[in-house]
Amino acid sequence: MTLTDDIQLPPKGARVAVAMSGGVDSSVAAAVLKAKGCDVVGISLRLHGHAAATPGKYGSCCSAVDLADARLVAERMDFPFYVADMQKEFQGAVIDDFVSEYAAGRTPNPCVRCNEKVKFRHLMEWALDLGADCLATGHYATVRSTPTGPALCKAADPAKDQSYFLFSIRREDLARTLFPLGGLPKERVRALARELGLANADKPDSQEICFVPDGRYAAFVERMAPDGTLIPGKITDASGSELGSHEGLHRFTIGQRKGLGVPSLDPLYVLSMDSQTRTVVVGPESSLYRDRCTISGTTWLASPEEIGPGTAARIRYRAADCPARVEPLPDGRAEVFFSTPQRAITPGQALVVYAGDRVLGGGWIEGGGT
Repeated sequence: MTLTDDIQLPPKGARVAVAMSGGVDSSVAAAVLKAKGCDVVGISLRLHGHAAATPGKYGSCCSAVDLADARLVAERMDFPFYVADMQKEFQGAVIDDFVSEYAAGRTPNPCVRCNEKVKFRHLMEWALDLGADCLATGHYATVRSTPTGPALCKAADPAKDQSYFLFSIRREDLARTLFPLGGLPKERVRALARELGLANADKPDSQEICFVPDGRYAAFVERMAPDGTLIPGKITDASGSELGSHEGLHRFTIGQRKGLGVPSLDPLYVLSMDSQTRTVVVGPESSLYRDRCTISGTTWLASPEEIGPGTAARIRYRAADCPARVEPLPDGRAEVFFSTPQRAITPGQALVVYAGDRVLGGGWIEGGGT
């Protein structure tokens, strides 16, 4: 096995708890640390059983099948592996949140919520209980030392960077968090998996939300929502003229064009949704652009002095970073002003603030400005 300086390693002999999902990334992270002389303990969380309902689905996350894959890696590399059942916590903090957010006309990001509410906090506490010096994961991100302490930064491979999903990690946990793969391209990670003889070397990456493996979000919400929460309403234009009706806000997201059920000679897009009146407002694509938005539930990994000129904001995972100005508001909120109007700023999504490749923090989009 040929390793490079791009792999982040702790001191030889360090005890490392590795969070394992059953995918190739966390498996390689654990195997490489073991091969380099670390005292590795594999840990994982049983979060849900929804993937089992989709026969033949491969490339999910944290299901019983995935945990079995993780255990095979631990046996192959000869380190202990433990699983904790967190299905109750995951149901409340992630699945129930997902359903209620969609029902209210918001578009949640359950992967960020999972890291924030379930995975990182519990895994770090568990790692420390096991006597580990640090917690390692297979995320594509890096931790860099700065004069003011450790900083969460982007991965070397822009196509795989996952720093967006990690903005809510607690600042005090960064010093004991390790991302061994942050400096590697995905192709190299798979090559290492083959060199190490891991059975999941060619396992597909998870593409859908882990507990909705068939990708049918509306159907999942309809199946899981309490009675009386999915309420029909009107579809109108920006002036309030009624154009049609709908069966629930959960069937829509900001920027959506298809499936509106409204006849029109010109393309129409979802511009906004009102959870009080259950109204969906549609209009031309030009009306999707906003120059600012408000975020709530903010988490900051930098001091207020560091959140100044030169910052940029990302309004969704695959969006480009846009130069922006951030102005804190009371009660953990902030106003974000973009240098260029952004398309389809979506309530419920995470907005992450960067300075170059460093994550400064972020929050949850409440609504867009003009």
